[in-house]
Amino acid sequence: MSQTEHEPRIIIETGLDLRVAEIIEPVIASMDYRLVRVRMMSQNGLTLQVMAERNDGTMTVEDCETVSTAISPVLDVEDPIDKAYHLEVSSPGIDRPMVRKSDFSRWQGHIVKCETSIMIDNRKRFRGKIVETNEEGFTIERDQVAYGEAPSVTIPFTALSEAKLILTDDLIRDALRADKLAKAQAANQNGEDDNE
Repeated sequence: MSQTEHEPRIIIETGLDLRVAEIIEPVIASMDYRLVRVRMMSQNGLTLQVMAERNDGTMTVEDCETVSTAISPVLDVEDPIDKAYHLEVSSPGIDRPMVRKSDFSRWQGHIVKCETSIMIDNRKRFRGKIVETNEEGFTIERDQVAYGEAPSVTIPFTALSEAKLILTDDLIRDALRADKLAKAQAANQNGEDDNE
């Protein structure tokens, strides 16, 4: 598990969002959380949305409050945003953004929608089931194949500009199962600590 704990993100922000991410990521990492995404949105005035998760992929409401309490004073001191804003810390959700290589191997078998920064097979937008991943990239089986296109395409991580899981019944089932498993493992670890 230690390999994924400090795994860098392959999809990162730009501009102000990147500046905020650089400020808060070390704080979040020191608390054993991983930053998923930072995004400034124009809702309710300005909202700074911070997506984070535990290293096991779970994120409770209490975790969101913990992260929010930790990053709030750091953002006040560094003051990267010159307007009033609301801070919103959330979990990535089931139809999550895919930002690390391990996200692709973890959710292999599920449908991803992604965009690349360069043309691959005469396209920049793809949708399909992740069938294989390696250190360099991932292969998807397209769910709609246009005439003359190969049924599968390999996308290098270096070309990826955005990726997100698509909500399906299978994904919901697997996400709930993974969440239940992670909670059971956490409960077991807490139990072991009490016995020492």
